[in-house]
Amino acid sequence: MDKYVFELPMKVRDYECDLQGIVNNANYQHYIEHTRHEFLSSTGISFARLHEEGIDPVVARITMAFKTPLKSGDEFVSKLYLRKEGIKYVFYQDIFRLPDMKVCLKAVVESVCVVNGRLSASPLFDETFAPYLHD
Repeated sequence: MDKYVFELPMKVRDYECDLQGIVNNANYQHYIEHTRHEFLSSTGISFARLHEEGIDPVVARITMAFKTPLKSGDEFVSKLYLRKEGIKYVFYQDIFRLPDMKVCLKAVVESVCVVNGRLSASPLFDETFAPYLHD
């Protein structure tokens, strides 16, 4: 069984590369953030609506391990799965170069929820994410 619950294909754009001709490390964070946002959107969650309701999911910690660099024009797929640890949701996100599926990045993103300015559990996320959780 594939552990990933969501995947998003993307392509490297020229301006995301540094002088070495590889994707600048900071852009990988953009890729994984975009993947999380698209995952949330696919579940019907809107960041704008959440914020209007006083609910703000925020990143508490990110760990990224760079494996194989992406270059301009490379196509890749960003995949994720998640676990719940206390009040945190932990997203395990991996990026694979296409078509050879070479691992480019392995990331772990710990997120928490701030409700009306206070760190809190989120019944909305608990309900929404329940079908996607891994043990």
